[in-house]
Amino acid sequence: MSARLNEFGQPIGPDLSDWTARPRPPRSPMEGRTCRVVPLVAEAHTAGLFATYSAASDTRGWTYLGDEMPTSEAVYRARLEAMETSQDPLFHVVLDRASGEALGIASYLRIDPGNGVIEVGHLHFGPKLQRAPAATEAMALMMTRAFDELGYRRYEWKCDSLNAPSRAAALRLGFTFEGIFRNAVVVKGRSRDTAWFSITDAEWPRVRAGFAAWLDPANFDAEGRQRRGLAELREAVR
Repeated sequence: MSARLNEFGQPIGPDLSDWTARPRPPRSPMEGRTCRVVPLVAEAHTAGLFATYSAASDTRGWTYLGDEMPTSEAVYRARLEAMETSQDPLFHVVLDRASGEALGIASYLRIDPGNGVIEVGHLHFGPKLQRAPAATEAMALMMTRAFDELGYRRYEWKCDSLNAPSRAAALRLGFTFEGIFRNAVVVKGRSRDTAWFSITDAEWPRVRAGFAAWLDPANFDAEGRQRRGLAELREAVR
């Protein structure tokens, strides 16, 4: 509970009398050491993304998404053209820094400048991006833009409550689990309970320091294996 009291002795939240609405995320690249996160452009990214998702051994990566694996590159191109024009969600593509290969999609969504709240979602990482350092760096870049560049107060992650890998990823990245919204939405003819996670601006410095320590090249051996885990390094910041 807040320590602040109003004239009636009632507890009230921290003072934000100087708060102003935050800017919307710009359509500009985010540059990392292992990856680039760039605004989605259907003409530039369709072929690469279709090849990336087609390389998966099966379609389990689409189970918890709102759509299914496209039947052809042409069908996917039409889908991406619609996604490209969207302002919210604002879709991005994760590119390999060295080769420029398209590795997956991420977006900002439920963008609320007035309250300083923004969500990351529509995550779909291809086989080469899954468990790669670039996946973590892409998420760090998007958080850095939201908190450090734009001044948002709250960064959200939501997923199907049955999506165990997504829930584990949120915790690994430093999100706090907030609970389950039961019967939240209907997806693909199924009822979905939604798990909510967040990081606040007060928590961000520790999360940011953990990312910096984990992504440091010195944290990886000659075979590219991590020496210390992200959660371990984040805890060390305490």
